[in-house]
Amino acid sequence: MTDLIETLIENREMVQPNHANMLEVAHGGNVMKWMDEIGAMSAMRFSGETCVTAHVNRMDFERPIPVGDTAYITAYVYDAGTSSVKVRLVTEREDLRTREREKTTESYFVYVAIDEENDPTTVPELTVDTERGQRLRQVALEGENGDR
Repeated sequence: MTDLIETLIENREMVQPNHANMLEVAHGGNVMKWMDEIGAMSAMRFSGETCVTAHVNRMDFERPIPVGDTAYITAYVYDAGTSSVKVRLVTEREDLRTREREKTTESYFVYVAIDEENDPTTVPELTVDTERGQRLRQVALEGENGDR
């Protein structure tokens, strides 16, 4: 069994001009790619297996991330099935000089654990042993269902 807190990954991507659209902000496709990669890392940390993206719940871009700022991405597993792993992802715009952050994007991805033959394989049971983990899981379940 793997605890939710053990799946928590936080990562930064510096938004460079080659990541930007004509408005000089991060292209949404780049943000989604970064989120997918960090989400997969969280799913693999949980499952101990290679994981592939199976589903992306809505992807809302609430505000842009300008060139020069970072995309601060947080991911954690909040639920699991037989071979599927649900991951909550939040991206924030971060100004490294001021440390100011604002949420830009939130989504819920589903990954499937696969074996060496690329067939679905079982994942462990998710445990939630801390108050912080319980809060994170509750927020994810509410957000997945549109309650937030």
